[in-house]
Amino acid sequence: MTTEPHPADAPDLSVVVPADAGPEALGACAASVLEQTLRHSEAVLVDPGRDGATTRACAALAARHPGRVRHVTAARGADLRDTGADHARGTWVTFLGPGERLQKDAGRNLLAAALDTGADLVAGTWTRLPAPGEKLPRGAEQAEPAWQRPLHTRTRTVGSLTDAPGLVVHDSLVTGFCVRRSLLDPEARPAVRHEEAPPVGDLLFGVRAALAARTVTLIPNTITTHRAAPDPAADAPARITAAARAARLLARHGHPGLAAARERALLTDHVLPCAAALLSMDREERARTAAQVAPLLAGHLGADTLAPLDPVARACLRLLADGDADGARDAAYALANPGTVVSPVVAHAGRVHWRPGTEAAPGADPLDVTELGLQYRPFARLNLLNTVTRATRSQGRLLLVGRIVLPAHALPGRPEVTATLVLTCRDQPERTLTLPVDDIRYAKDALVWRACADLTRLLGARGVGDRVWDPALRVTAGGETLTTPLFAEPETVKPAGALRARPRLGRLTGDTWQPYVTAHHRLAVCLLARRRPARLAEKLLHYATHFRPARALRRRLAAVAARRKRLAGQAVKARVYRTLLLRLPVRKGQVVYEAHMGKQYGDSPRAIHEEAMARGLPLRPVWSYAEKPDGFPADARLVRRWSWPYLVALARAQYWVDNQGFPHALDKPRHTTYLQTWHGSAYKRMGFDEARVKTQNDPQRRRLQRAVDRFDHFLIRAPHDADTLGRAYRLDPDKLLPTGYPRNDRLVAARAQHAPRPPLAEALGVPDDRTVVLYAPTFRGGPGHKDAELPLDVRRFAEEFGSTHVLLVRSHYMERAALPATAPGTVHDVSGHHDVSELLALADVLVTDYSSIMFDYALLDRPLIHFAPDLDAYTADRGSYFDLRERAGGPVVDTQDALHEVLAHLDEADPHWKAARARFAEEFGAYDTGGAAAAVVDTLFAAHTPRRRPKPCPASRRRPAERSGT
Repeated sequence: MTTEPHPADAPDLSVVVPADAGPEALGACAASVLEQTLRHSEAVLVDPGRDGATTRACAALAARHPGRVRHVTAARGADLRDTGADHARGTWVTFLGPGERLQKDAGRNLLAAALDTGADLVAGTWTRLPAPGEKLPRGAEQAEPAWQRPLHTRTRTVGSLTDAPGLVVHDSLVTGFCVRRSLLDPEARPAVRHEEAPPVGDLLFGVRAALAARTVTLIPNTITTHRAAPDPAADAPARITAAARAARLLARHGHPGLAAARERALLTDHVLPCAAALLSMDREERARTAAQVAPLLAGHLGADTLAPLDPVARACLRLLADGDADGARDAAYALANPGTVVSPVVAHAGRVHWRPGTEAAPGADPLDVTELGLQYRPFARLNLLNTVTRATRSQGRLLLVGRIVLPAHALPGRPEVTATLVLTCRDQPERTLTLPVDDIRYAKDALVWRACADLTRLLGARGVGDRVWDPALRVTAGGETLTTPLFAEPETVKPAGALRARPRLGRLTGDTWQPYVTAHHRLAVCLLARRRPARLAEKLLHYATHFRPARALRRRLAAVAARRKRLAGQAVKARVYRTLLLRLPVRKGQVVYEAHMGKQYGDSPRAIHEEAMARGLPLRPVWSYAEKPDGFPADARLVRRWSWPYLVALARAQYWVDNQGFPHALDKPRHTTYLQTWHGSAYKRMGFDEARVKTQNDPQRRRLQRAVDRFDHFLIRAPHDADTLGRAYRLDPDKLLPTGYPRNDRLVAARAQHAPRPPLAEALGVPDDRTVVLYAPTFRGGPGHKDAELPLDVRRFAEEFGSTHVLLVRSHYMERAALPATAPGTVHDVSGHHDVSELLALADVLVTDYSSIMFDYALLDRPLIHFAPDLDAYTADRGSYFDLRERAGGPVVDTQDALHEVLAHLDEADPHWKAARARFAEEFGAYDTGGAAAAVVDTLFAAHTPRRRPKPCPASRRRPAERSGT
């Protein structure tokens, strides 16, 4: 660590505050410096000398806080920030923009990191004021860039910018950082200076500082708050210029990869928000903005830069660069409303283009939108842009004229088309009003329509709770129907004026229907009070609901609602369960089943339930479901997970059967026998073998052990399970039942009988001549993770194999994955199918990674392919019990090209894997012989089963103690 000598009274940190935003903003900035917990800091107020009030404010602050605040007057034409840096006395210097404030511990955090690491630059996070209409996360008062938090997850020091590319790829270093003062010396080489006026100078200064620093430390602490909200349209020209110069600067310093990433970030961080701002502009302002931005995009829309972007984003950028303001606005609407078709796309030479006349070589045309899959969607599944082109009053009614974009493939042959106008109450969606459309007909590449709505007579709103109504157009053609909202602009709707209203509760509740444009740029009508009686009633109602007793009543009601919510929470329910419900008597024969935490009716609990029901055993089955009871058995009582009936059922049950674990907070009653079927053999480390669990504190590990200790029986399907799962969960060997998995009885039977394809094939519409490939990757997320990005490019697979194969995609039950549109019949999302065994029996080939589904599928002796691009990274992170590449029952590939190569030559290659697959099935499924469900029912429900002579257990399935005779 190196520091610079400075006088004993010199501060550690100098905060440069340009005084160019008025006395009020200056006072807020200075106050945040004076309130720092780091007392050895100073504020350098740089006065441009143009405003007497500002000069007096600077002088007053300096006089009031000598030694902590200094007043510096900049020379005419000099940069305020550089002037402040030249007068700074601290070892480290930071800058505040107009109105920005330092978080109270910012100086202490910056200095501590600088002293600990010796870095030349220390950067933390910053927040900004929200833009008008911007939605913030719950509880947040200010916004922060989406890319910032991953950059500052922990404290770290980097010696190369490639180790923290986000610092210079995005506008991270515009505020919220400090730099060693020696780097700001005008005589230093390279000199780090503000060579341009804001905002260009701010953007480039941070990049120059990062390039000049020997090391950079990133900290997770917030440094600066109250940064000004962005104005994407007004700021766009300057920000695009600065970002382009920053990219060239990075390239000159030997960082071509960072320069290319900066070019892409220029488009996503600055240009696309500018395009989104076009939605809120009138036609004249929109055209002016596009004319300003278009020339600046020349040279920035190369194929490599655009390739990673969404096809709609590529089209939006291209249209903006062409100066097509209306086209860019429509594309921006499609980005804000994914799936909306805003242009009459056309097909040419197997590709789909944004509009006619834009055909080019595949991959080179920014207006090529083939990958959206619009050509595969029928009319009813197209979300078509429906633009209101005219809105006015006509004889006391609302006259609307609109235009619906119509792709060339949407309605082949142009069948007869009809339409109705449907108004839906926003607060009560079940209430609708359907009105006729006077005319709808085909135009060149659109449907044009006209409707005249008599809102005064027909829209019979009560006036309370139904003041806002959203119109949409319902169009029927060729036996298909779609409903599309009305996109509108304020300048189009303004001529409609206001229409009289006649609420059923009287005109004191409102007297005017006012058409307006929502924040989502859609037409709506609202009931307003415009005339004196209604306005007076509105004021009286406002007073009655806002004067002090009413406010107190609302607070009391809110407190009651919060208490009711707490009483319905899991913590209270668990307490009631432990103190009261566990005292309830047992209900003989009651069995509570659960699969995958109530998300499915499947797996081994289903097989056990169906075996018991087939035998007619005198049991009382109860199944839990997580969200909806659809698909769960009709011959069982259904209870929602964590509901009171669920807790009572668990407390009184004689048996618990599940495959993952009933809630850890619920103790097992003394009278209950708990069978844990488990959900798969282990490849990755589990239980107490997991690194995550090893790093938990003692109470957390005790909770896991207490949950596991509830098990009375634990099913295993091979000695491998005893050595891994049994040991990892510290299970008593006597609890292990070597029966195999009941869910796999179906697979053993399917292999032995060589049966035809199951009925599921017909239900999915799978032709007999197609090879069925099931793609089932494992869970890659953590707690709370939902959205998954599939490693497999589903669209590419469908394009290459769609004529011969059908792909079934089953994401993990704890994740969801959005599939792209593909040719009909080529890809099916079967993630919602309850029983995976049915899917395995249907599949001709399984493509997985290292999911435990591989152990089950091996029983079928069918081709198994491991597509695991991240195998090494995953095993390094989670750990594994064996080397998959050495013991796999099929090829292990790490690229999609290699996967396609294996599939293309599967008939020739698979015979070489039969022996390995047999060893794999024997090693990991030795006990899966087809009678697991029967064996489990005989063991678990022995008290309810007619006596019969049990079959002898094969020696290979006996416990070691039984085989040795001890």
